[in-house]
Amino acid sequence: MSRSVFLRTPFLNGNNPELKRKEIQKYFHATLDCYERLFETLRSDEAYYIKPISLRHPLIFYFGHTATFYINKLILTGLISERINPKLESMFAVGVDEMSWDDLDSTHYNWPTVQAVREYRNAMRTRIDQLITQMPLVLPITWESPWWPILMGIEHERIHLETSSVLIRQHALKFVQPHADWKACQKSTQAPQNRMLPVAAGTVMLNKNKSDCEYYGWDNEFGLHQIDIPAFQASKYLVTNQEFLAFIEAQGYQSEKYWQEEGRSWQKFTQAVHPVFWIKKGEDWYLRIMTEEIPMPWDWPVEVNYHEAKAFCNWKAAVTAQSVRLPTEDEWYRLYDVGQLSEVPIDAPANGNLHLDHYASSCPVTEFKHGEFFDVVGNVWQWTETPIYPFPGFDVHPLYDDFTTPTFDGQHNLIKGGSWISCGNESLRSARYAFRRHFFQHAGFRYVISEAPAIQTSSRYETDKLLSEYAEFHYGDTYFDVPNFAKALAEIAIAAMGDRPKRKALDLGCASGRATFELARAFESVTGIDFSARFIGQGVQLVQHGILRYVLTDEGDLVSYKESTLVNLGLDRIKDKVEFYQGDACNLKSILTGYDLILAANLIDRLYDPAKLLNNIHTRINPSGLLLIASPYTWLAEHTKKESWIGGFKRDGENFTTLDGLKEILGKHFRLIQGPQAVPFVIRETKRKFQHTFSEVTIWEKIS
Repeated sequence: MSRSVFLRTPFLNGNNPELKRKEIQKYFHATLDCYERLFETLRSDEAYYIKPISLRHPLIFYFGHTATFYINKLILTGLISERINPKLESMFAVGVDEMSWDDLDSTHYNWPTVQAVREYRNAMRTRIDQLITQMPLVLPITWESPWWPILMGIEHERIHLETSSVLIRQHALKFVQPHADWKACQKSTQAPQNRMLPVAAGTVMLNKNKSDCEYYGWDNEFGLHQIDIPAFQASKYLVTNQEFLAFIEAQGYQSEKYWQEEGRSWQKFTQAVHPVFWIKKGEDWYLRIMTEEIPMPWDWPVEVNYHEAKAFCNWKAAVTAQSVRLPTEDEWYRLYDVGQLSEVPIDAPANGNLHLDHYASSCPVTEFKHGEFFDVVGNVWQWTETPIYPFPGFDVHPLYDDFTTPTFDGQHNLIKGGSWISCGNESLRSARYAFRRHFFQHAGFRYVISEAPAIQTSSRYETDKLLSEYAEFHYGDTYFDVPNFAKALAEIAIAAMGDRPKRKALDLGCASGRATFELARAFESVTGIDFSARFIGQGVQLVQHGILRYVLTDEGDLVSYKESTLVNLGLDRIKDKVEFYQGDACNLKSILTGYDLILAANLIDRLYDPAKLLNNIHTRINPSGLLLIASPYTWLAEHTKKESWIGGFKRDGENFTTLDGLKEILGKHFRLIQGPQAVPFVIRETKRKFQHTFSEVTIWEKIS
């Protein structure tokens, strides 16, 4: 490729819309041209239809996918109303790529010809060019701007510029050919001796705002993230092929003790004994780069997946007796800051093997210095210990709601710094890309020594429908002006306590735990008990991480992503007063006693033996303590055998209500001091379906 500067991702602000229009237009065409030149490295049309690896589509898909992406997104926005080729726009819309290293996909597609896809790309180029030329432009461009999907399409193609280059690299040599615009680095010499350098403690801060950002960003980049990083040591260089060879010669691939369970399973399945791009010919090692095999450049960075990088670190820790591991995402940001790095210049080559400014391959790890370190950015992506997670306030863009959310599963680790072909958004400091740990990218690693653990931030979204509904019921939005039920009950209970001691409270049948937290506003300690460990897990999640994420059904398979935080609910300062345990309300542990208040919300009509609880609950409450019972009295045989109901039936020919039953059982040790009172609640099932229910609240004071 010509080493003239490949256009950078545009600034989103400015004071001249027409100049910005022309800049975006050039950016659009330059990206298309570069992507199409990449596919010129394929030797024949046949190369488009043979899968480079079994777990991915053939390259014809990626050639068409980036083009149809524009049309599909712009149809969604209403900016265009007519499709170019509905069949191709459906076929190339979504590729079900590898989910696991052993997830073989044998699906057969009736792919179009290469020429048909070229013609489609040309038609798309003309359509989008017309739109760019004619559409009104107001600066700055924001998340809500009609220009955002244009930039989305361009940056999406730049991502696939890189991912397609990896697939070309994995293609059989007979299907690829050298190209004048894609020349590899010719430099190689003796590999340097790696050594550890100190990194002082410091603070990392990221703060990308949707309504006022300099550059286009993907959903996971937005939000405020600030953290203090303790001092650590980091390797001066990326791990070279030479340094990694020592791990191979030490039988590192065969030694199970160095591999995590997932990594060992991958290694056994693939029978890997060296990096995938290494080739052994007799006694000599060669390296497969994008379109050729070259004698091993020992001073280039090794390229491996996370499992191999992690195993190397575990081996290194064993032989050095030091706490060697991969850096976290935040430690990489700390390296970026101490290296005094900045974004790639607009009109000068990057100080790093980045953005196609230097080579169409890796290069020696000694070429680009960043402070005391080398290759903090560029050359190859760098694996981290950090599974990708959303920053507080995370939101999906309605045009691309599945860009990041499928990766919030704890199985996609962040890679940082970019590679030689990382362009546009990928080259920015704020870029956050994550891949499955067995995935091959142009990715290597450096290692750190630190006694601090690599903290894993929770990234999972609760997808179980019932749990998600309860998460929203407890911590989500208000519907139809009905106050939050759990909070309302806690407020009623606290008010009823008056001047009584407020030392200990028990939230019995706490479900997701909102009332447990709310009671802690007034009580010194509150325990939440529920039979379901899954429900309790949501309260524990909030205590440990301060945030709860979940998916709500909108309609059919369409969903929305929600999060709630203790900070936003004003509960973060009292979380240390809260604890959650699993337990059976009809068979509580003896230590659960001495409470000034017990709250039993929507519980008694879900117990297998409610009378057993009610006959003994006085033993767990202090004298003059209160018992608040709330229930819609929805007696169902599936939860409680009919002979165990405490009301809701005829007795001696007369109606016998649940309140009658409560008075009969509790009257021996309690007196009713408040209620009955009807308290409404709403549970969201879908975007248009809700349960609206009234729970009857009674408050009882212990008298004996």
